[in-house]
Amino acid sequence: MRLMSSRSLATVERSSTWRRSFRKYWPAYLFILPNFVGVVVFLLFPVLFALYMSLQNWDGVTTPQFIGLSNFRNIFGDDIFWRALRNTVVYTVLTVPTGIVLSLAVASLLNQRVRGLSFFRAAMFVPVVTSALAVAVVWKWIFDYNNGLINDVLSMIGFNQIPWLSDPAWAMIGLAMIGVWQGFGFTTVVLVAALQNVPQSLLEAASIDGAGAWRRFRSITLPLIVPAVLFVSITSFISSFQVFAQAYYIGNGGPDYGTTVMNLLIFQRAFQQNRFGEASALAYILFAIIFVVTMVQLRVSRNATNAASEFEV
Repeated sequence: MRLMSSRSLATVERSSTWRRSFRKYWPAYLFILPNFVGVVVFLLFPVLFALYMSLQNWDGVTTPQFIGLSNFRNIFGDDIFWRALRNTVVYTVLTVPTGIVLSLAVASLLNQRVRGLSFFRAAMFVPVVTSALAVAVVWKWIFDYNNGLINDVLSMIGFNQIPWLSDPAWAMIGLAMIGVWQGFGFTTVVLVAALQNVPQSLLEAASIDGAGAWRRFRSITLPLIVPAVLFVSITSFISSFQVFAQAYYIGNGGPDYGTTVMNLLIFQRAFQQNRFGEASALAYILFAIIFVVTMVQLRVSRNATNAASEFEV
């Protein structure tokens, strides 16, 4: 009886506290309401609906039929799915390390008190804010076999033309070039900011002790900017696994599914083949891959941040 009274008292106290809080902060709740409704309608509902549809057989017109996990079994037995997953992994391997290394090199140069640094930052950031479709249009012209800029230059200097859009291997390399170019500006700006936060006193002390430029970079600068490097690696990985517009416009998957990546396969299954249940299952598989890898990267990033803090202290 005493226990029930305590629980009832705690419930009444929490209810009273909530009412006082609501009366005090109701204008703030009112401002938050539109965003909350937007999240529910445009984010939470599609996510839950996609989970429901992943268990259905639906062509977008007829009544959905519950088939359980059959969509997932069909996907894992589909060679095209494994080809798309392999292409996505290859694209990620080509773009993420290359983009980070190039960005780190350019960021190191821009950190040397270059005149007009603000202009270079803005110029490098233009591809990031440019529409992915507009970027794909420009690069498709650059890769054109007969009239493209790259092949025209190669012909002028005596090299053979490259079948960028008709050969699966070259098509993937071309797609990776677009990805590196478009994400280069964001990665570079983040790394420049990280480099500028490296204490100059440590670098000067190492220089007095006789450490060269490469030794200072490897032993001091790099350990201190590891958190920033891991941050851009996480964002670059997520972006690479979500690539769509470039692969779609360059060749809708390319020759022999050479540039069919996961997002493009989801689009094809849903809006070209009317297999919405299978497309929803593919979306959840892609989400699971990104979630697991991102969690691993975040754990590594947390450990690296702690190590960098101890190193700086």
